[in-house]
Amino acid sequence: MSGSDTPLDGAPLGPDGGLDDSLPPAEAFALLGNETRITILQELWLAPERPVAFSDLRKRVGMRDSAQFNYHLSKLTDHFVRQVEGGYEFQYAGEKVVRAILAGTFTERVTLEFPVEGECFDCGGDLEAAYSDERLAVRCTDCESTYGRYAFPPGGLRDRSTTEIEAAFDQRVRHLHCLAADGVCPECGGRMDTSVVPDGEDRLGLDVRVDHTCAQCQHTISSPVGLSLLDDSRVVAFHAEHGVELNSRKHWTLEWCVTDETTTYEADPTRVRVTIPLETEAMDVTLDGDLQVVSAERRCRDAADDSGRVSAD
Repeated sequence: MSGSDTPLDGAPLGPDGGLDDSLPPAEAFALLGNETRITILQELWLAPERPVAFSDLRKRVGMRDSAQFNYHLSKLTDHFVRQVEGGYEFQYAGEKVVRAILAGTFTERVTLEFPVEGECFDCGGDLEAAYSDERLAVRCTDCESTYGRYAFPPGGLRDRSTTEIEAAFDQRVRHLHCLAADGVCPECGGRMDTSVVPDGEDRLGLDVRVDHTCAQCQHTISSPVGLSLLDDSRVVAFHAEHGVELNSRKHWTLEWCVTDETTTYEADPTRVRVTIPLETEAMDVTLDGDLQVVSAERRCRDAADDSGRVSAD
């Protein structure tokens, strides 16, 4: 049996792909349905050093009844925390729960709007960021054209100026899509499958889009094709030669990245070409159905490349 057929600890995979001794989801969430247990996890997180001794953790939680505290702690042990020499420390699942709380995933509901860099490619209007339902969208204030709407935890808004939120959102989108394109689900770590498909459901308002879908948790990230080229070495070098630092440009200010105005699609076999116009040159990048770059060719610009111009200012 190859290394890919068993988890790192050697425990056999169950018939549904899970570990044989895994806890059913309903039971796992039921264990967390208690204020004392959530407090235990939070205080373990806030402890200056780990592991934390039983007595110290009980004092941090503020529970006098040792037996009652032990009962609640035992419900978390082996699933969210583990007992080691010297006390208790986190299991990975316990860290995820606390991080979700800190991110505001379960507790905060925020709406926010503020201006961002760039202008609308449809009407030339100003752009704004609109935050609601734990997602941030970049849209035009005049015609409401949208240039991306992606998950952004409420905790990411804390202690940041709107300029810092704008920069953080840009970097988050880049890195999430990079991870997904590399086949790793940013939510659960499962296998991510990539496909280039016509946007028949008008999910993004494009002719063609990219779907990254996790085979394990079904988490899906959809985007324009051009977004996948932001960290391609040939595209980065092409911009650098024209004085454009691609990693410092907000992705929604690049028309080839957030629209399909310079994208052409062929179904059989799947081939997508993204044209990137830049000053007197253009680069034609062709990708296959798995989003792998087949070719990247540079040429002199022509009149058909006027859409999607990027200045070197």
